[in-house]
Amino acid sequence: MAEIKDRENALIMETTKGKVVIELLPDLAPGHVGRIKELAREGAYDGVVFHRVIEGFMAQTGDVKFGKSDGPSFNPSRAGMGGSDKPDLKAEFSNMNHARGTCSMARSQNPNSANSQFFICFEDAGFLNRQYTVWGQVIEGMDNVDKIKRGEPVQDPDKIVSLKVAADVAE
Repeated sequence: MAEIKDRENALIMETTKGKVVIELLPDLAPGHVGRIKELAREGAYDGVVFHRVIEGFMAQTGDVKFGKSDGPSFNPSRAGMGGSDKPDLKAEFSNMNHARGTCSMARSQNPNSANSQFFICFEDAGFLNRQYTVWGQVIEGMDNVDKIKRGEPVQDPDKIVSLKVAADVAE
């Protein structure tokens, strides 16, 4: 198992394909890391589907409004169009490369529109650098990310079973 250096800045994501451990990068994107942790601690990501998964590119999830499979507003045809009830975030772009396992925020055309949705890169996607906010890196379980069902939209999608801050989980 990967060593978690700082349990307050790591996520444990159980998916329908297995466990994924993400190291958070608060020095790079403090606002985005704060939001992800806040939503994780509220249980907002639990049950959220991977609604857009493109082979050789990335797996996108995090629509806590329309993508939460057991939520009151769940709508598979609208998954990917929603966010949380919290305000959008100001961009925190950096020089960090969108390499395999990079976790970055999804957004609309407006650079300051990230809210709750994020994606995990399957392969190097350097063309996204300095245009999307990188907030984390998968340190364990990328093989499970690779197993996530593909599609745009995904039929019968995989989902996040639970997303928790490592500090909140018994070792």
